[in-house]
Amino acid sequence: MKQQLEQLIDPSTNQSLGATNSIRHFNIDKENSLVTLIVAIGQTGGNEEKKLSREIAKIVKLDHGFKGLKLQFETSAPPPSTSFKKTRYIAVSSGKGGVGKSTVTANLAVALNRLGKKVGLIDADIYGPSLPQIFDVPNTNLQVNSENKIIPPTAFNIPIISTEFLLDDDKPLMWRGPMLNRMLTHFFQDVAWETDFDFMIIDLPPGTGDVAMDIQKLIPEAAVIVVTTPHPAAAHIAVKAGYMAKNLGHEIVGVVENMAYYPNPVNGAKEAIFGSGGGLNVANQLEVELLASIPIGQPKTNLSHSIYSSHEEMGLCYLGLANKILKHPFGTSS
Repeated sequence: MKQQLEQLIDPSTNQSLGATNSIRHFNIDKENSLVTLIVAIGQTGGNEEKKLSREIAKIVKLDHGFKGLKLQFETSAPPPSTSFKKTRYIAVSSGKGGVGKSTVTANLAVALNRLGKKVGLIDADIYGPSLPQIFDVPNTNLQVNSENKIIPPTAFNIPIISTEFLLDDDKPLMWRGPMLNRMLTHFFQDVAWETDFDFMIIDLPPGTGDVAMDIQKLIPEAAVIVVTTPHPAAAHIAVKAGYMAKNLGHEIVGVVENMAYYPNPVNGAKEAIFGSGGGLNVANQLEVELLASIPIGQPKTNLSHSIYSSHEEMGLCYLGLANKILKHPFGTSS
């Protein structure tokens, strides 16, 4: 069915829905005989939208026999890459939660900034946003500019946007696929980002769900860093996240092994609390580089956030990781 829908022509652009990646969300509920669609078109409203709506309904109800159709149109917009000409997009992924993915994301962003690069951060871990806590940014009312776009809060010279800024304190987010897609689109199109970023880093939710797949539609050129711990269970699931990224056509920059060891302050030994070899195993299976093995630790200079200073051992590890990112030949990997 989706292939049929992708062949339909958007009358306002004279291009097929498939050519413009206009089907932003597609879900089939067989139990309730219901199809849910979000479609981006050049111009909403009017006779052109009505014509396309009838064509979609014909395919869903007459050709495939579904009783119900939930159809929502939204106005298409240029992909982010048309605005940020030189920006490299990096999505930080993990197979499971609890591996320190967001901490790695935040400290990598800060390290790149310390090396003179302009960096923006998107907290796309929509169900469990943690970047505001990591940066110790209070959940205050967001400001908007004259164009009614959100002005992102800044910490460590890095603009950050997160669902945490849009929710009441401690209230859970209970959304399904279509709303998640709209929030991601909101982060890219309705935030007053500057246009000269060197890197835009996206903290993905753990696993292989809707958000990770929607990122492929919004920024197909995004490269991926996979975060794991040395533990075999975490490494096993991290490989799945990496394979999903490959299947979606993303380049994998490499693997970061977090909590790789505990530097024992008494004897200087590197204690492998969570085992060893998991990061290298993931890297080998995905046929990419193990970029860094980050030890277990806490910032020594300011415990109100989780950002390491450049002179701490952990801070130096992240500077090394950032340097590898700067040397990576984006777009030329196999």
